[in-house]
Amino acid sequence: MSLGLRVASTNAVRLRLIETTDLHLHLMPYDYYSDRPASGLGLVEASGLIEQARREVSNTLLFDNGDFLQGTPVGDCLAFGRGFREGDVHPMMAAMNALRYDALTLGNHEFNFGLDFLMKSLAGAEFPVVSANIHRDPGLSDPLVPPFVILDRQLVDGAGQAHPIKIGVIGFLPPQVTSWDHHHLSGRIWTEDIVRAAQRLVPKMREAGADLIVALAHSGIGGSRHVEGMENAAIPLARVPGIDALMVGHNHLLFPSPVFAGQPDVDVNAGTIAGKPAVMAGCWGSQIGIIDLLLVRDGRRWQVLGSRSEIRALPDRLGSKPAAALPNRPSPMQEKVKATVLPVHQQVLDSIRKPVGISAEPLHTYFAHLGQVAALSVAAEAQLDHVRRSLSDPGLRALPILSAVPPFQAGGRGGPECYTDVPAGPIALRHIADLYPFPNTISALKLTGAQVLDWLERSAAAFNQVRPGSLGTLLRSPDVPAYAFEVISGLDVVLDLTQPARFDAAGTVLDPDARRVASARYQGVQIDPAQEFILCTNSFRTGGGGDFPGANALHTVLAQQHLVRDLVREHLARSGGVIRPGQGSLRFKPIADASVIFETGPGALAHLDEIAHFAPEQRGTTPAGFLRLKLDLSGKSANPPR
Repeated sequence: MSLGLRVASTNAVRLRLIETTDLHLHLMPYDYYSDRPASGLGLVEASGLIEQARREVSNTLLFDNGDFLQGTPVGDCLAFGRGFREGDVHPMMAAMNALRYDALTLGNHEFNFGLDFLMKSLAGAEFPVVSANIHRDPGLSDPLVPPFVILDRQLVDGAGQAHPIKIGVIGFLPPQVTSWDHHHLSGRIWTEDIVRAAQRLVPKMREAGADLIVALAHSGIGGSRHVEGMENAAIPLARVPGIDALMVGHNHLLFPSPVFAGQPDVDVNAGTIAGKPAVMAGCWGSQIGIIDLLLVRDGRRWQVLGSRSEIRALPDRLGSKPAAALPNRPSPMQEKVKATVLPVHQQVLDSIRKPVGISAEPLHTYFAHLGQVAALSVAAEAQLDHVRRSLSDPGLRALPILSAVPPFQAGGRGGPECYTDVPAGPIALRHIADLYPFPNTISALKLTGAQVLDWLERSAAAFNQVRPGSLGTLLRSPDVPAYAFEVISGLDVVLDLTQPARFDAAGTVLDPDARRVASARYQGVQIDPAQEFILCTNSFRTGGGGDFPGANALHTVLAQQHLVRDLVREHLARSGGVIRPGQGSLRFKPIADASVIFETGPGALAHLDEIAHFAPEQRGTTPAGFLRLKLDLSGKSANPPR
């Protein structure tokens, strides 16, 4: 469908739906990890886009699509620092109240700090919170929050005449949330399939009088065919009769945009999914999504005659079309939103600047996928130290202990600035949050050597296959996020990238005969598949995040509520405040006459000496701003560090 800017008749009205999604607690335009302002992100700046969009159209509604409570040190300050008391209004809720949101839905990261914290946070919202597929009972009869809401609104037509309309708003989140945060939700929360919930409830919304139904789906654009329990269900959800428009998220991508061109049932030019108008507004408040609907009232019924979807971006953000020029000075609304978040912003700054130690060398993740894992070894050693002291069973204590950590910040959808980069010298609390940005708790598994090898194979899916003599193959697979790649401290691993991947990006076995792990040695000896190990990891992983082999309750021997980030700080205190990173534990088997292209953050230029054994050569930057390096995989250059 398409929509002209002019309303053709006096009984037709234009309704604008505005979306924010995946804000991840980015309120102020500030990077707490580098402790400096960061323009082009945050709800305070996005409020300017929202105001502008409202001024253009008489009839507007503003929604948020989830993942708003976690993502910056602001969340930790509220949940674990000064505390969050009954009666407090969470600053995200205060900012949304100031912006007059009409409704929001929950995302999966809302549960990272526990169910009680979530419900206290939502208590401050002055607008409806909906989610249709999450319940307090296994019979799915006691919803955590209302599954939908019917908003009574007045729409003004081209002649200035007001018309009543009932707008139904329903929300959804990935059903996997009960696995990802099982330590918070087990026995307390149950989820159902997104599409099944929609099929059950949308007819009830129509029976309740909804003239128009908007789906707020914290779910991305994935497969076209419905699969029970699917995480990214936007396409089959759009096919549910009765839904008129979709606002989606979770992927941190933009729709409409060329990234989805050619995908079945997705029309980038029309801005529709399965024929329904849709939008996905990226993340962090860098963009807003807009759906304009042309409605006409035929008797007592409202009909959608046309639609237009678009993304508007803040200045300085890459990957989407900038919005029209914004005023140079903040508007009264922006000042009002800013005033609601300034107190906690200052508290966070005071907290993250406290010194806790010193590092003798830089700690970064620019080359984590190349085996330069000093930044990862800090958390790995903290995990190992804690688990060693926590295991009480003598049989478990006697087993060799390994520790697995992913480079949470290593580019990808986070962009070229999404890398850990801690300079040598004093270490403050903000650096700890940079080294380990998520509020995961500590876990440990008992695995066989065969399962550890499969764990490594799952991580090796992060790389594309490289053939001998090939030039210019992209080393990292863009389909595998950074959190699905791990380095196991305590092992010396050699990967053979000439072999096909055993697992795909989702963790499903592609080829049971494929093996990229050419060698995996513990204390100089090749791993015996029958040998048993303790593997230190985190609650997200043992809850199924990333679908790693053996990461489940059956193999869990330790699950505590200690945050890994706190363990890093405690380990640093016990070690005298000095960080002594371990050496890299990942190497590639030489590939004859082969070179690859490795994309990383521009900050990597200051550390090229660390990968001299790859003979790195600059090859410009990508349109998104990533640095491109040509790397020699033939092994002819200097030997890598062991």
